[in-house]
Amino acid sequence: MLEFQFEATVIHWRGPSPFFFAPVPTRCSDEIRQLSTFVTYGWGMIPVETTIDVLTFSTSLFPKDGVYLLPLKAKVRQKLNVTAGDTISIDMRVQPAQR
Repeated sequence: MLEFQFEATVIHWRGPSPFFFAPVPTRCSDEIRQLSTFVTYGWGMIPVETTIDVLTFSTSLFPKDGVYLLPLKAKVRQKLNVTAGDTISIDMRVQPAQR
Protein backbone atom coordinates (compact mmCIF):
# COMPACT_ATOMS: atom_id res chain seq x y z
CA MET A 1 0.00 0.00 0.00
CA LEU A 2 0.96 3.63 -0.33
CA GLU A 3 3.01 5.30 2.41
CA PHE A 4 3.43 9.03 2.90
CA GLN A 5 5.40 11.36 5.13
CA PHE A 6 4.41 15.00 5.33
CA GLU A 7 3.87 17.98 7.59
CA ALA A 8 0.48 19.59 8.01
CA THR A 9 -1.00 22.46 9.95
CA VAL A 10 -3.97 21.38 12.07
CA ILE A 11 -7.22 23.11 11.12
CA HIS A 12 -10.49 23.45 13.02
CA TRP A 13 -13.49 22.93 10.78
CA ARG A 14 -16.47 24.76 12.22
CA GLY A 15 -19.09 22.93 10.18
CA PRO A 16 -22.29 21.40 11.53
CA SER A 17 -20.06 18.93 13.43
CA PRO A 18 -16.94 20.87 14.51
CA PHE A 19 -13.78 18.82 14.22
CA PHE A 20 -9.99 19.08 13.86
CA PHE A 21 -8.15 17.85 10.77
CA ALA A 22 -4.73 17.66 9.16
CA PRO A 23 -5.07 18.41 5.44
CA VAL A 24 -3.19 15.93 3.25
CA PRO A 25 -0.96 17.77 0.74
CA THR A 26 -2.15 17.91 -2.86
CA ARG A 27 0.72 15.71 -4.13
CA CYS A 28 -0.28 12.93 -1.70
CA SER A 29 -4.00 13.43 -2.28
CA ASP A 30 -3.49 13.04 -6.03
CA GLU A 31 -1.76 9.66 -5.53
CA ILE A 32 -4.44 8.49 -3.11
CA ARG A 33 -7.21 9.53 -5.51
CA GLN A 34 -5.66 7.34 -8.24
CA LEU A 35 -6.14 4.26 -6.02
CA SER A 36 -9.33 5.37 -4.30
CA THR A 37 -11.64 2.94 -6.11
CA PHE A 38 -9.50 0.05 -4.86
CA VAL A 39 -9.23 1.13 -1.22
CA THR A 40 -12.40 3.05 -0.38
CA TYR A 41 -15.13 1.39 1.64
CA GLY A 42 -17.73 3.90 0.44
CA TRP A 43 -18.48 7.64 0.32
CA GLY A 44 -14.87 8.26 -0.75
CA MET A 45 -13.54 7.31 2.69
CA ILE A 46 -9.97 5.94 2.63
CA PRO A 47 -8.75 3.80 5.57
CA VAL A 48 -5.28 4.72 6.86
CA GLU A 49 -2.91 3.90 9.68
CA THR A 50 -1.23 7.05 10.92
CA THR A 51 1.70 7.78 13.20
CA ILE A 52 2.26 11.22 14.71
CA ASP A 53 5.23 11.33 17.07
CA VAL A 54 4.97 8.01 18.95
CA LEU A 55 1.19 7.64 18.65
CA THR A 56 -0.15 5.26 15.98
CA PHE A 57 -3.87 5.11 15.23
CA SER A 58 -6.30 4.04 12.52
CA THR A 59 -8.83 6.35 10.94
CA SER A 60 -10.23 7.22 7.52
CA LEU A 61 -9.47 10.12 5.22
CA PHE A 62 -12.30 11.84 3.47
CA PRO A 63 -12.26 14.01 0.37
CA LYS A 64 -12.86 17.75 0.69
CA ASP A 65 -12.18 20.45 -1.91
CA GLY A 66 -9.73 18.40 -3.99
CA VAL A 67 -7.63 17.04 -1.12
CA TYR A 68 -8.15 14.58 1.71
CA LEU A 69 -8.57 15.46 5.37
CA LEU A 70 -7.08 13.37 8.18
CA PRO A 71 -9.42 13.55 11.21
CA LEU A 72 -7.80 14.11 14.60
CA LYS A 73 -10.06 12.87 17.37
CA ALA A 74 -10.02 14.63 20.74
CA LYS A 75 -8.26 11.64 22.34
CA VAL A 76 -5.47 11.84 19.75
CA ARG A 77 -5.09 15.63 20.07
CA GLN A 78 -4.98 15.42 23.86
CA LYS A 79 -2.28 12.72 23.85
CA LEU A 80 -0.22 14.74 21.36
CA ASN A 81 -1.06 18.11 22.92
CA VAL A 82 -1.94 19.65 19.54
CA THR A 83 -4.62 22.09 18.45
CA ALA A 84 -5.53 24.30 15.48
CA GLY A 85 -2.55 26.10 14.01
CA ASP A 86 0.03 23.55 15.20
CA THR A 87 2.26 21.93 12.57
CA ILE A 88 2.63 18.16 12.92
CA SER A 89 4.75 15.53 11.16
CA ILE A 90 2.73 12.61 9.85
CA ASP A 91 3.62 9.10 8.67
CA MET A 92 0.58 7.60 6.96
CA ARG A 93 -0.13 4.27 5.27
CA VAL A 94 -3.18 3.69 3.11
CA GLN A 95 -4.86 0.44 4.13
CA PRO A 96 -7.02 -1.93 2.09
CA ALA A 97 -10.73 -1.51 2.76
CA GLN A 98 -12.34 -4.14 4.97
CA ARG A 99 -15.40 -5.26 3.03
